[in-house]
Amino acid sequence: MTQSTGLPAPIPPVRFPPPARIDPVPGTPYGLAILPIRPILTGLASGSLAAGIAGLLVSGVVAIFALAATSADWGALAAGAFAVLALVLSAGAVVLGAFGLRQVRRSSALTGKGLALSGLICGGLGVAVTLIAVISAILLVATRA
Repeated sequence: MTQSTGLPAPIPPVRFPPPARIDPVPGTPYGLAILPIRPILTGLASGSLAAGIAGLLVSGVVAIFALAATSADWGALAAGAFAVLALVLSAGAVVLGAFGLRQVRRSSALTGKGLALSGLICGGLGVAVTLIAVISAILLVATRA
């Protein structure tokens, strides 16, 4: 951007955060400024939440197909096929959530405890809903026959 004088606009000064601490350098009047670091969101926690939500949604599809098992022959088969996907996603969410919690607990520079915990809960609910839906589909097909 140029001003009306044709000269380039001045560059704004860089603003650094205040130092976390200043360590004196022995034998000199100077000090070493240690700048704070921003916490980093761990990828395991966000992956856990994404897989947990996907597993919970697919387990809902399993429940819908399990209810369709009462009126259609293909309902139980479709519920079983989607149950495999739901269990893989939900189990992955539980594993990623556990590793994400462990990573956050061991490092002060990482965040994401809430995401990892939410992924664990969604994954556990996905496993529970899937198992209940599959068992109900089996029982519905067995009582229909």
